[in-house]
Amino acid sequence: MKPKLIIVGAAGRMGRRILSLAVESGRFDIVAAVERADHPDLGKDLGPRDAGVVAAIGPINVKLDSIYPAGADVAIDFSTPSAADKTIDYCLENSAALVLGTTGLGAEQREKIKAASAKIPVIYGTNMSVGMNVLFSLVGKVASMLGDDYDIEIIEQHHRFKKDAPSGSALTLAENICKATGRDFPDSIVHGRSGKDALRQKGNIGIHAIRAGDITGKHDVIFGTLGEKLTLSHTAHSRDTFARGALRAAEWLIGKKPGAYSMTDVLGIE
Repeated sequence: MKPKLIIVGAAGRMGRRILSLAVESGRFDIVAAVERADHPDLGKDLGPRDAGVVAAIGPINVKLDSIYPAGADVAIDFSTPSAADKTIDYCLENSAALVLGTTGLGAEQREKIKAASAKIPVIYGTNMSVGMNVLFSLVGKVASMLGDDYDIEIIEQHHRFKKDAPSGSALTLAENICKATGRDFPDSIVHGRSGKDALRQKGNIGIHAIRAGDITGKHDVIFGTLGEKLTLSHTAHSRDTFARGALRAAEWLIGKKPGAYSMTDVLGIE
């Protein structure tokens, strides 16, 4: 029997791709495509729209709606911080697994996710792509190998419509470096620089956010010292890389014991 899947934020850029690729895979029973009640694609005047039509793949007999139906096995949420609480509550009430890729969550929401993981299996990831999670794993190791003489800067680039800055992935990269090198997070982070006295301070990690056009996502981690520079880079060419990762995570999470898992668990990397 196919796992019953709810996609939250189904009319968003990521939600449409997750829906399309879930249908294409044939490995899920999509029981709901959820959006906020005032979303224009719900089509209140003409009746609910088919989620497949919204995603430009043709009718799939699943209406875009604001209602979470009971009985799902897993929910994938790439929506907004304001919607995440409702998804977490739904999964707790229905003992459903949760794959949460929404970025920009506050400290209280992260604590709520942590508490939820004691009762249900949860994957909360700032980036679901396979390549990016390999980079997450590498940056701390590289920083430790290079040592304190190397300055570290992170440059992230995204499309003009991205609301939060810096990206959740940039913060994860910085956090992993801090853990590996004994730096304080987030106190070691400097967000851009300006002014007449903006010299780099030893031990700081600079993060710089670029928003332009339709850039899907690019992250560069620069390690520089006097005489040389090493750059680790990841570029996402389409949202499909994140969507496929989220679906892979959802399938892996089915049947797991309650707990806070990560994409490194899904991929079997350290």
